[in-house]
Amino acid sequence: MISAPEAPQNAAVSLSALMVKPGDQAPLTPAQQRFNALLARIEQLSGQIGRLEAWSDRHRYAHIQALRESVQLAQAHRKSLLLFVHERLQTADFTDRQQRMARGLVRGLIDQLAASADPQVQALADLYVSDEDTQEAAQEQAEAAQRLRGRIEEALGQPIQNPSHYQTPEEMMQAGIRQWQRQQEADEQRKAAKRAAKKAHKQAQKKSAAAEKGEVPPAVLREADAKSAIRTVFRQLASALHPDREPDEQERLRKTARMSEVNAAYEKNELSTLLRLQMQVTQINPQNATRMADAQLIAMASLLKEQVTALEDDLDALQSRLSRELCVSVRADVDEAAMTQVLQRIQADQRHNADSLAADLRRIQNDAELKRWLKEQWQLAKEQVQSSSDF
Repeated sequence: MISAPEAPQNAAVSLSALMVKPGDQAPLTPAQQRFNALLARIEQLSGQIGRLEAWSDRHRYAHIQALRESVQLAQAHRKSLLLFVHERLQTADFTDRQQRMARGLVRGLIDQLAASADPQVQALADLYVSDEDTQEAAQEQAEAAQRLRGRIEEALGQPIQNPSHYQTPEEMMQAGIRQWQRQQEADEQRKAAKRAAKKAHKQAQKKSAAAEKGEVPPAVLREADAKSAIRTVFRQLASALHPDREPDEQERLRKTARMSEVNAAYEKNELSTLLRLQMQVTQINPQNATRMADAQLIAMASLLKEQVTALEDDLDALQSRLSRELCVSVRADVDEAAMTQVLQRIQADQRHNADSLAADLRRIQNDAELKRWLKEQWQLAKEQVQSSSDF
């Protein structure tokens, strides 16, 4: 049976204390097993959300701040590189090829700094936008995008929609990802529609059969039982926590706060929360398994299932938000130490990126090193384009 713990009223009560325990002779029925499984799932999800929020509180601010500082420093170094290379284009003795490489590098730095809306960057953007090399660079990008298109279409099993709209490998890759996502969403919607239609058909059959027999459908009975159960627990808690009946001011404030929890749980149909509060407040067994029929357990399970679904949605939303904010995949089922190490690696990578830009700026003060650096950067850019086209 369900047993109540001997604990003070303000102590946390585990949902495992609410579970139906098997008797000496009678094993758990399927309805009791389902009830227990849902309670266990609620406790698991609540624990995952709590631990993930606690982990986020420990690392989120420091991580975002570190990334912001590194990005700002890197952007400052990029601007210094941009201004320096532009100045050297006017004065250094460059061959035609070296000038093309330098102008290509300048355009790349302008693209990386475009979001800053810096007046000096904008002025250089206007100056280089009409450069004769722009068409050549754009053509190279377009050709790489078309090579990538073939590989994406092969992977998707269908042509890219409006391929002429995408003129760079990055644009083509993003278009392929979006199309794949739409394809997956459409498949899921079709599956969900089939499941819903199948469920509706079964429910209609049950209602029709019950109507012919003049019976109330089981689902209606379960819903009524569930509402009755949650109202009963709520009324018991409201009676025990009524603040107007408490002469002590401190105790009245405590009961008022606890009653707010009860009201919030009741509004959300969170049966497990109400049962847990009942055990904490009244110190009595909330539901005695020997008096609880399987029909009642099934009805209560429907409420617990709704709570499971809500918690799963909350967990998904939390994981998505943290993944977006922290720039790393965040999952409750991944070891926290491993996720923390990933954050540290990302911070280290960003610091290294800023340090590399600073080192480049120191290096190219010498004209000979500047020319060697331009050649290295040009070759690196070509390799990156080729790597994108080999998707």
